[in-house]
Amino acid sequence: MTVPRQLRVEPAGERPLTGRLRAPGDKSISHRALLIGARAEGRSRIRGLSNGDDVRHTLEAVQALGAGADKSAQGEIYIDGGQSRLHEPEAVIDVGNSGTGIRLLAGFVANIDGLTVLEGDSSIARRPMDRVAVPLRLMGARVDGRHQGSLPPLVVRGGGLHGTEYRLPVPSAQVKSAVLLAGLGADGPTTVHEGVPTRAHTEEMLAAAGAAIEVRSAGQGASVVLSPGPLQAGDIDVPADPSQAAFWAVAACTVPGSDVVLEDVYVGRGRAGFLDVLVRMGARVELLNEDPVRHTADIHVQAGPLVATHVGGAEVPSLIDEIPVLCVAAALAEGTTTFADAAELRVKETDRVATTVALLHALGVGAEPRADGIVVTGRAGAPLSGGTVDSYGDHRIAMAAAVAALCAGGPVTVKGWDATATSYPSFEEDMFRCLT
Repeated sequence: MTVPRQLRVEPAGERPLTGRLRAPGDKSISHRALLIGARAEGRSRIRGLSNGDDVRHTLEAVQALGAGADKSAQGEIYIDGGQSRLHEPEAVIDVGNSGTGIRLLAGFVANIDGLTVLEGDSSIARRPMDRVAVPLRLMGARVDGRHQGSLPPLVVRGGGLHGTEYRLPVPSAQVKSAVLLAGLGADGPTTVHEGVPTRAHTEEMLAAAGAAIEVRSAGQGASVVLSPGPLQAGDIDVPADPSQAAFWAVAACTVPGSDVVLEDVYVGRGRAGFLDVLVRMGARVELLNEDPVRHTADIHVQAGPLVATHVGGAEVPSLIDEIPVLCVAAALAEGTTTFADAAELRVKETDRVATTVALLHALGVGAEPRADGIVVTGRAGAPLSGGTVDSYGDHRIAMAAAVAALCAGGPVTVKGWDATATSYPSFEEDMFRCLT
């Protein structure tokens, strides 16, 4: 699908968003499905895989590492995997724009004898990698990169890993997952301690693939204990991505008259925090058809007035990717909303504190950057300004701008709209389909 370089969005006006919509397959789960399928013995079938560029790069990576991959006419992906199939790649592996991809792959290839080079685009070249390099070195992998291994490209020489016990200095599901993927081939158990619970996809999916893994509560956090061993191939159903569904949830909350059902969204631990924030703000949100096994639900959202809130502390790791669009909700709420304890925003695809504030300023919203967050002054009852917003190549900024444009007083042009190909190439099509 070709995505235009810029997009002009007209205000919704009298057109509410209505109907049912399924966001793309969850990006975080899709990365892990491919890596677990490549490691598992036999053929795995993956349904609902994300169609964004990030996941395509991970699919190409596991193929370069020796896994087989076929796509059915129905869009299912079949992965032929197993440790004996995996080998040193013949060329550098390109992860594109994917921070999740490069960090998880670093842990994955730490199990493979030989040398792997992981690189990406210009934004990846600025993403901190010492957070995965440090624990992988403790396990015996040799990891190097620019600035003493803290910046890509990453060079990983794998094999001969030792089990370890590692306490995450910063809450990060990506780092936890990298260590656990490496631990599958270590010579003993690997334990990861996290002070704040983060996304549990890797633990859940490894358990489903037969891994000897245990999650133990530890105060406010958890400890994950993994024993090395083979994985079993199987079927993986990828639910809809909550980080993508969040854009529609905010749009449905803020465009008058909207009534939308978001289908089959993953709402398990570490992913539904944005819903808690919206409910605190007064949003009309209801979970339907909950599935406790798959951790999914349909999310029913209706428009209504919003009020300001404070977002910070232990809830932030579970909604860090949704903060740009939650800032749009805050811009249309009554009062001043503060986002704090979110310094991780500074090291995403862009400095999302700076780019989110620039988005809000471009649309006439009062917003103040902080070292670890953003303060947004709401304009309840008043439309946002039309104008031009630059995504700076960040897919979440581009989509947040499109949502904001629906509540503007004039058209909004989003420059760098092609960044949405990273995670949601059909966003424009879904938006116009829901506008009645």
